[in-house]
Amino acid sequence: MLSDTLGVHHVSVVAGDPGENRRFYAETLGLRFLLRTVNFEEPFVYHLYYGDERGTPGSVLTFFTYPREEPGRIGKPDITSAALRIPAGSVDYWADRLADRGVAVDRGERFGEPVLTFEDPDGTSLELVGVPEGDAAPTDLDAEADHPWTGGQPDGAIPAEHAVRGVRGVAVRSADPYVTASLLDTFGFEIVAERDDLVRYRLPGGRESTVDLLTDDAAYGKEGRGSIHHVALSVESGEQLREWRELLDERGFDVSRVKERHFFESLYVRDGGGILFELATERPGLGVAEREPDPGSDLVLPPWLEEDRGMIEGQLPPFDGE
Repeated sequence: MLSDTLGVHHVSVVAGDPGENRRFYAETLGLRFLLRTVNFEEPFVYHLYYGDERGTPGSVLTFFTYPREEPGRIGKPDITSAALRIPAGSVDYWADRLADRGVAVDRGERFGEPVLTFEDPDGTSLELVGVPEGDAAPTDLDAEADHPWTGGQPDGAIPAEHAVRGVRGVAVRSADPYVTASLLDTFGFEIVAERDDLVRYRLPGGRESTVDLLTDDAAYGKEGRGSIHHVALSVESGEQLREWRELLDERGFDVSRVKERHFFESLYVRDGGGILFELATERPGLGVAEREPDPGSDLVLPPWLEEDRGMIEGQLPPFDGE
């Protein structure tokens, strides 16, 4: 029987310079650099992964790096921002840390939760959301606790009590909010709060991932450097993934075939409002344990690209540390 999705699996972003990207996410935000591979559809483009210590689903941000890409423009349809969870008591720590590194930060509140809003070097809109420790659901559904990464910062490790706990969710602005709302309902999301300009959807249980559906109008945006490309939601297995594909196809959604992503299987569905979702299977770890102690140090290629490694490495842009 088809089950609801389990929560955010990862969020993927279009970025610029790969070295600058790594410095911001691994050093400023203190996420672990988990994996350096390539875009399987464009193998001369890096695909970088960051997350918690183990690379568990629900903790991961990924980036396709295009150093010459023009900046994107937020509008509609768009995934306008990505939110990361931090302990509620760590908001001051993060406001100071970001300011000390020259990152402009706005402090606010949404539905009773403190929120820090800022941008990465490519203009991607990010949020740190303070949640009570008891409400900070584990990223790994089989674990009793999160596994925050506290090593790797050259200017000192981020204390465990302040480290990022995983992906909280995304905000989206749809060209047809009613269609996007219908798909969220299909995935298992429920309305938990609303105000004049947005409706908050949340998955009950598990990761309690959120999607804030913006209801204000905006000009049409443009994908480019800094744009959030898609949000991926977890499903339990490849069998469930194929059931999802059949259901989405029956309901008339624009859905891809199932794709092999080496560390998981996935499919893509774009709703009638223009928002791109991915459904991805729960294969923990991204191969991190096999590549310790520095899992992002080497370029990882799937078997079907391995024979072209020399050509691919010769065409990729320089990467810090090589």
